[in-house]
Amino acid sequence: MNILFSCVFLLSTVILLFISPENFLSALLDGASKSATLCLSLVATYSVWLGLMQVWEDSGVSRAVSKLLRPLAKKLFKTRDEETLDALSMNLSVNLLGISGAGTPYGIKAVQLLDKAPEAEYASSMLFVLNATSIQLIPTSIIGVRVALNSVSPMDIVIPTLLTTLFSTLIGMLLCRLLIPPKTKKKRRSALREKPLAREKSAVL
Repeated sequence: MNILFSCVFLLSTVILLFISPENFLSALLDGASKSATLCLSLVATYSVWLGLMQVWEDSGVSRAVSKLLRPLAKKLFKTRDEETLDALSMNLSVNLLGISGAGTPYGIKAVQLLDKAPEAEYASSMLFVLNATSIQLIPTSIIGVRVALNSVSPMDIVIPTLLTTLFSTLIGMLLCRLLIPPKTKKKRRSALREKPLAREKSAVL
């Protein structure tokens, strides 16, 4: 991505220098000013939500949400390890609020713990899919960007984001289950295939 963005920047610079060289410096400074303002706005947004997450953790609200998501995490990731389920549930709950940056530490911890699980390949893949396509009840980061850019109604994005992320998450989960099925499913399929073969052999004998 760094190489791609560098190429885009260099190409844009060359084109602007040829078309309108007198506006190059002003455009560069204006873009830097806007990016700095946007970054500061996002820092403020993340600070508020991270502070709220810390309050939730101290008050036990996050643990309550984690407990609600734990049965779902068990089914999705095929694990019963309590520490792993805690990290997974916290990662999912934070992503639901659209604060993907805050969910990264929980995601890294969950991946490290899932590497030791029997269904490591499937569970890690499912975690990646859910983080990439995460359902967002409140798209905090996008709302923060829209507020920083002086949007008239920054909350208008909530329902479209919810619908699109719901669809992408369902498709991602389905593809993950089909392309990287759990080992238990593979064993069941192989067992079902072996049964007719065993019957044919016994019939021949």
